[in-house]
Amino acid sequence: MSRRALEGLSEFREVNLFLRGLIPLVGFKSSSVYYDRKERIAGESHYPLSKMLSLAFNGITSLSVRPLKMITGLGFFISVISFLAVVVTVIIKLIGFTVQGWTSLLCAVFLLGGIQIFCLGVIGEYIGKMYAETKARPRYIIEKDTLQNQDKTAK
Repeated sequence: MSRRALEGLSEFREVNLFLRGLIPLVGFKSSSVYYDRKERIAGESHYPLSKMLSLAFNGITSLSVRPLKMITGLGFFISVISFLAVVVTVIIKLIGFTVQGWTSLLCAVFLLGGIQIFCLGVIGEYIGKMYAETKARPRYIIEKDTLQNQDKTAK
């Protein structure tokens, strides 16, 4: 990495750095080096599936609040489905094909379950915003200061 990229990366004051995601976030020009990796001759990898999954989970939760948004959407979807299920159970009750207490039990479970998941998603949205603020990531990184360059050329 260049010195400018390292200086830009040093402006991120996070404790749990996910470098694979933060380096592209810095925004400087980058390139990839492709190579053919030879098969391991001896021994086993010291990076098992559990560590790889942990790294993936860390990457998802470090750089995105999308899982929280998905939970909110899921809660809203379940709430809508629950409302429709309540309508169906009431219709079944009016027709008379139910056991006593079945309709009220299902209505309560459906409605409360959907509302709880939706509320957890909304709370998660707030927590995600607070989490993003506490990271104190820089809003922008200055690549080149043109005023300093003009002062140097004037002398």
